[in-house]
Amino acid sequence: MSPPPLPSPEALRARLEDLAQARGFLLPHHGALAAFAPDLHEAYLRMYQALTLTERHLSPLEKETVWLGILVAVREEVGTHHLELFARAGGSPEAARTLVAMAGFAAGHDALAFAQAHWADRMPGLDAAAAYAEGLARLRGAALPEATAELAMLAVQAARGSAGGTAHHLRRAYALGIGEERMAEALSYLIWPAGVNCFLEACTTWHGMMRAGELTPSPRFAAWAGMPGMGAYDTRAGKPVGGFDSED
Repeated sequence: MSPPPLPSPEALRARLEDLAQARGFLLPHHGALAAFAPDLHEAYLRMYQALTLTERHLSPLEKETVWLGILVAVREEVGTHHLELFARAGGSPEAARTLVAMAGFAAGHDALAFAQAHWADRMPGLDAAAAYAEGLARLRGAALPEATAELAMLAVQAARGSAGGTAHHLRRAYALGIGEERMAEALSYLIWPAGVNCFLEACTTWHGMMRAGELTPSPRFAAWAGMPGMGAYDTRAGKPVGGFDSED
């Protein structure tokens, strides 16, 4: 495929000015994308629209609660518009402070699991999962609904790359009866600030737990769980990588 023609300086400036006017702000990478690959920039904007602006299964407040947790986990200070959207959706300063504290406590999951794995003889009775859940419950108090907090912490642990933490909150979410579409939407926001591979790893954990019988999926998600052979490309399979060897 041949790339489209590059824009003139005047056309590029006009495009970026229109984008800044529509969004209320402009980030530097938009200029770089629009200058060297205008078609990629268009696709990027469509992806942003579909991923972050389209209303799906989470309410606006639930969505922005998840976003705020992810921003803390990945230390993305540039995402200040999500703080504005959180407040506009009804999020209180107390809820924001609580969520930031809970996101900070996410590392407690791994610390407690480490202690249980290596020091059980010196810390008798330690139940790492229970201690972690208790700590989160104390931090949450009445500032956040339980289901909303679970979705946010699921995304936080996935953003941290903690497979154990992700598994913990998947179990909790199923136990609370949270819809799988809501879990998937919360995890999908990782794509933007943390990258597709972060989302992939969270879904790998989820898929493995369903395959192992640790989670009981709905019929729709069972269709995904039943797909075998998921993983990186393996040359031993003797199958071509579709699409990547095309000369078009």
